[in-house]
Amino acid sequence: MSAGGLKVGAVVLTMGNRPDELRALLESVAKQTGDPIEVVLVGNGSPLPEVSVPGLTVRTVELPENVGIPAGRNVGIEAFGPAGRDVDVLLFLDDDGLLPNQDTAQLCREAFDADPKLGIISFRIADPDTGVTQRRHVPRLRASDPMRSSRVTTFLGGANAARTRVFAEAGGLPDEFFYAHEETDLAWRALDAGWMIDYRADMVLHHPTTAPSRHAVYHRMVARNRVWLARRNLPAPLVPVYLGVWMLLTLARRPSGPALRAWFGGFKEGWSTPCGPRRPMKWRTVWRLTRLGRPPVI
Repeated sequence: MSAGGLKVGAVVLTMGNRPDELRALLESVAKQTGDPIEVVLVGNGSPLPEVSVPGLTVRTVELPENVGIPAGRNVGIEAFGPAGRDVDVLLFLDDDGLLPNQDTAQLCREAFDADPKLGIISFRIADPDTGVTQRRHVPRLRASDPMRSSRVTTFLGGANAARTRVFAEAGGLPDEFFYAHEETDLAWRALDAGWMIDYRADMVLHHPTTAPSRHAVYHRMVARNRVWLARRNLPAPLVPVYLGVWMLLTLARRPSGPALRAWFGGFKEGWSTPCGPRRPMKWRTVWRLTRLGRPPVI
């Protein structure tokens, strides 16, 4: 199949509270070169604003309650048929992001067409005013140069493109997670199924600089989901190593007292609550992750 033949859709999840930013994002999708992109807009527990963008087909789904980020995006995937099969590639874009370049979708088509084993592309997130890419938005340990593209072991949830065959083979995002680490859960399963993940510095999403801790549930969710991630995906001998390393890193960052209490509460919750099905990755996948620069113990 030629790159021009890959059919691209987009999933945008919104709480309905950023109508101006959402319209700007959709307008940037409408300006993408190549075949038109159909968008599924998912209202996560809130009514959707009126959306009409010239040249863009937007289908809407309003969920009666906030089901969380991964479950909301899964609803968007399924709107394109089981595992998104009605399209070849899906873009996942934050509702307050914007595609500043008009060739991003076409670059995705060309990348997936050129590499049959490429399953997911993580875009570079840049602040629209300063152009700065936060270190945490470069999905690898060696993150000092955000302009360097590379193979990676995870991706950014609101700034990526995924081949829909990945969902058919590895499953969707983990609904249970609600928020935090759902991308790594899917990434590990995709890598275990034989897919590769690229970080592409030339594929840019503009997004205002933010701190993840702005979310009230951040520390609890991060800790709980880190435990779930390990319980679901790692070979048994690596589970205590991975979680022990992350506990030491958390303590080394010297969080505030309330933040640390929330973190330990989430850590305990991660062990005491169901995390979904356990499918430990193959040891050869552990080696692949290690060769890619991020062994699954950190």
